[in-house]
Amino acid sequence: MHAHIAEAVKQPDLIRVRADLLCLRFETMKIYSALGAVRHLLDSGAVKQGDTLIDSSSGIYAQALALACHRFGLKCHIVGSTTVDRTLRVQLEILGVTLEQVEPSKNLRLDQELRVRRISEILKANPSYHWMRQYHDEIHYYGYREVADVMDREVPPGGISLVGGVGSGASTGGIATYLREAGRDVTVVGVQPFGSVTFGSEHVSDPDMIIAGIGSAIEFKNVRHALYDRIHWVNFECALSGAVELLRSTGIFAGLSAGAAYLATLWERRRRSTGRTYVFIAADTGHRYVDSAFARHRGAKDIDILSPHEITSLDELRQPWSTASWPDISAARRGT
Repeated sequence: MHAHIAEAVKQPDLIRVRADLLCLRFETMKIYSALGAVRHLLDSGAVKQGDTLIDSSSGIYAQALALACHRFGLKCHIVGSTTVDRTLRVQLEILGVTLEQVEPSKNLRLDQELRVRRISEILKANPSYHWMRQYHDEIHYYGYREVADVMDREVPPGGISLVGGVGSGASTGGIATYLREAGRDVTVVGVQPFGSVTFGSEHVSDPDMIIAGIGSAIEFKNVRHALYDRIHWVNFECALSGAVELLRSTGIFAGLSAGAAYLATLWERRRRSTGRTYVFIAADTGHRYVDSAFARHRGAKDIDILSPHEITSLDELRQPWSTASWPDISAARRGT
């Protein structure tokens, strides 16, 4: 029996898609990140019951932090993107969260900069608030130890290729870190949107992309770049096509980042020798993407005809889908 709904909702499901292909499916993945971080702050004395925690969110983290605050008796203030929809807004309101949404922006960079700027203003007026800094503070890795433990128990012995959105780095990076500590051979494949500075695609714009949670137009300081073996940059059209095919072929209704990860996983699985288990992350359900994405499902591409452009330099990045060995790109950028 669970002590709080957050403990129940956070539990992931490992779903076998094929013999060597698994989906790590969450209702909302960042609850692990929020619960682990908040528990650490309370245990260390950095915050106490009744304090107010504040952060920026495009949606998923807002719900996660709200539930973590509810679980531990803390107040919550969210500066949200315009992607926070009515369903989530109503939930946050009932949970007692203070929600501010910034004005609509023409691009992801401006949206994120406006949110961070507003947080600075709030902290100046309320210095007792604790900024969670989900994009920068490595305490957000801690909660993913539990996910790694689940995978270590349930994924068959042998190598694991973990594929998922990079985002703040805490999810794919955290899971991989703790799996490696457990002695597992892990290859990490990160998924990025075009326009994200995290892995150098800020010069390639994709105005249709609405999965802000997997990339960034500002620097995310808690991304450990050295953890990633390969990166896939995927545009909206390809992410949608992957998500539609994932639902059609497996019944898994998940968000656009899951569609992009599914597409990347199938390609990685085809190009490598057998003997590994491929695990892709479905970080959230598809409900908030129904109108903005899934309603366009008749225009989705056949994923069998999609393939990435393999690059050796970030100057070669191009839509709709590019991929590279990240260590090779890093070495080229250093001139070694």
